[in-house]
Amino acid sequence: MKQLINVPETVVADALRGMAAAHPELTVDVSARLVVRRDAPVAGKVGLVSGGGSGHEPLHGGFVGPGMLDAACPGEVFTSPVPDQMVKAAAAVDGGAGVLFVVKNYTGDVLNFDMAAELAEDEGVQVAKVLVADDVAVVDSTFTAGRRGTGGTLFVEKIAGAAADEGAPLDRVAWIARKVADSCRSFGVALTACTTPAKGSPTFDLPDGELELGIGIHGEPGRERRGMMTAREIADATVDALLTDLQPTAPVLLLVNGMGGTPLLELYGFNAEVRRALDARGVVVARTLVGNYVTSLDMAGASVTFCQADEELLRLWDAPVRTAALRWGV
Repeated sequence: MKQLINVPETVVADALRGMAAAHPELTVDVSARLVVRRDAPVAGKVGLVSGGGSGHEPLHGGFVGPGMLDAACPGEVFTSPVPDQMVKAAAAVDGGAGVLFVVKNYTGDVLNFDMAAELAEDEGVQVAKVLVADDVAVVDSTFTAGRRGTGGTLFVEKIAGAAADEGAPLDRVAWIARKVADSCRSFGVALTACTTPAKGSPTFDLPDGELELGIGIHGEPGRERRGMMTAREIADATVDALLTDLQPTAPVLLLVNGMGGTPLLELYGFNAEVRRALDARGVVVARTLVGNYVTSLDMAGASVTFCQADEELLRLWDAPVRTAALRWGV
């Protein structure tokens, strides 16, 4: 497989060097593997910290900035960051109001963030945690005990980040983050496997003419394989899987997310089919975001996430945000 890299061993460090060069509004520590907003810590503001394995960009480093995260901890490709990174991130963003850890439900992430929270509290930093487990496809998958954390992470980070920017205290920011996490559901579809730099070849076998429904963002197995389907058929299967798990009682925020190897031309066409399917089933869409936000390296495919949002959550979603990957209202 052809990849735009030097050597697999330096992929993450090289990407962080490039991020630093492109975004002077961020403090990027390549050796410590940290991305921090340059004005951190902000006095009196709850700090938001998240992180996870690299390969899902722009998650999480691309979401660092006013209105969203204060710091992100990138691990190696598809590998959890380590507790030392998280403790350093918490110390860097603690403005005296405490720190919220946003954790995707993967075993390594959960264990390491739990350990980091204990270490940070030993150093005098008040820490709360929220777990994101929004993928309805499978339970107790290869990487998790319980559901996987995927596209809902973006909604949690954005909405909780807005609440923190408004000056809400830690318990309130954590409550809002958990409310969002509980209101999110996701389902993904893979058309091709992804290719990690270390392996240099597809991580699993997905023959031509087949797709996998319910795939995870690390290439974990999904619910089933089928012959290739049209965008309309995929949208119907995806929306039915989501609504079987949760029928929204309020308008939803909708994310139609590319897995990294699908062009926007296809994603917008897929969005049209997702909206058709939701409209036909009586689901009201309040806001829509289309693009590559929670990716899986070069995987072709897409995921759909919705978050049912009351007036407060919708207001916080609309609040200004200024990050490398998400920016409006400023």
